[in-house]
Amino acid sequence: MRQSSPSSKRSGLGPWLLVPLLTLVLAACGEGAAVDPREEAANEELSTGAASLGEFRLRVMAANTTSGSAQSYDPGHGIRIFQGTKPDVVAIQEFNYGNNSASAIRGFVDTTFGSGFYYYREAGAQIPNGIISRYPILASGEWDDTEVSNRDFAWARINVPGPKDLWVVSVHLLTSSSTVRNIEATNLVKFIKDNVPTTDYLVIAGDFNTSSRTEPCFSAFAQVVSTASPYPADRNGNTNTNASRGSPYDHVLVDADLRAYQMATVIGSSSFSAGLVVDTRVYSPIAEISPAESGDSGASSMQHMAVIKDFLLPGDDGTTPVGSVTVGSPNGGESWVGGSSQPITWTASGVSNVKLEYTLDGSTWTLISASTPASAGSYTWVVPTTAATAARVRVSDAANTTITDSSNAAFTITVSTTPGPTPPITVETESNDTAAAASGRVGAGTSVSGSLATSTDVDWFKFTVTAPGTVTVKLTMPGSADLDWFLYTSSDLNFFEARGYTTSNPEVGTYEALAAGTYYVKVVGYAGATSSYSLLVTGAGVQP
Repeated sequence: MRQSSPSSKRSGLGPWLLVPLLTLVLAACGEGAAVDPREEAANEELSTGAASLGEFRLRVMAANTTSGSAQSYDPGHGIRIFQGTKPDVVAIQEFNYGNNSASAIRGFVDTTFGSGFYYYREAGAQIPNGIISRYPILASGEWDDTEVSNRDFAWARINVPGPKDLWVVSVHLLTSSSTVRNIEATNLVKFIKDNVPTTDYLVIAGDFNTSSRTEPCFSAFAQVVSTASPYPADRNGNTNTNASRGSPYDHVLVDADLRAYQMATVIGSSSFSAGLVVDTRVYSPIAEISPAESGDSGASSMQHMAVIKDFLLPGDDGTTPVGSVTVGSPNGGESWVGGSSQPITWTASGVSNVKLEYTLDGSTWTLISASTPASAGSYTWVVPTTAATAARVRVSDAANTTITDSSNAAFTITVSTTPGPTPPITVETESNDTAAAASGRVGAGTSVSGSLATSTDVDWFKFTVTAPGTVTVKLTMPGSADLDWFLYTSSDLNFFEARGYTTSNPEVGTYEALAAGTYYVKVVGYAGATSSYSLLVTGAGVQP
């Protein structure tokens, strides 16, 4: 169903008394009403208002960034662009996801922006317009677009910090002709003049489908918003936004009082003085907008490029300050070893406790700590033992997750693979005539066969002691052959520590190993004797 508009003039006098009633009417309508992720908290904010003791940045985006054949956000390319650029308010087109149920759309917003974000999606439209906001939506609805049957003009009144509200109108003008688009613009301007207070901020944003910036619709829009240059541009200075990058289809237009606060759009170490056209194919370094991938803007049936403008708005001197958090580290580019302990650092103001999370892929977040004192400023984190190249950390106000920040770019988690112990041998390997070439390792309780083939042959073996204790060496020969063994420590290979030097068969002896380490056994023939043999080393501290 269509929502009725507040019957007030853009003089700023009329809509104030109707907002509470309108909000109740919209909430009762169900589908098509603004969705509040924290109903009780939002009700409280409606009664107390939001305020800030200082300036705050507001990032506004126009986004028709669906891809694939269904004109939806299911393929994920647009989702990654949202996640990488972190808008505060989005005028979104073709607002479709999954089966478009309330739970599907709520899940899309939660995953893409955060569970604390609010949204409005027009009802009964094939490719609906909508608004997604970090800040509470006070009222919302749709104004009839008479020139097209499958969407309307979606609007929302948003309670941003400071003394003014922000009105956002999400539009998707028709492609058929500039004449039709001018009719749409003229009709929309009338709706705005009738309903939006001149004292509030105004944004008209979305997919205008305009082939040039001289189309008549811009003259109509200029009655309520600024249409003048400079314009947002991509890394290469291109201001066009359609898929082929030849026409300026998409826009974020704001009224004069909001434009006065426009600032450069800064992402990582990059700055765009008039705003950003997000084309991942030319954005560099792409890690600054991770998890967005370089091919996302060129995905199959990707509609257009997103457009961003940033504003530095004043707060007021109210008694309810809006807090802030800023991630210090990891903030992108680090390489941390899985299993190591690393510091997560942040700065915070107006926040009592922070919630810490991490992601390995840029989309799925895992809790680190539900509540840590914000004043601590750091938290020692045991890094997960899963390799990742798109890891980030997020720090949020534990009581209000709309106050949040995450790593500006991805960091890397490496996992060192420690090789397991060398398996024990069962037969000697020639040539093992020196300690440096010793056969091994000899495992506790594992018999090793060998042979002295000539009168000058000598065989060396090594074994590992993991704990001090008694070591027993047993050398067995067939028949009456007389072979002997000598035991050495790794620190002295010239003087033996123990030996089996009798005519006994088997030749058995013990040694008290005082420390863990590598030990050696040398087998020799008495007076040049030759023979095959079997060597066995045992002991509780000998590695199996």
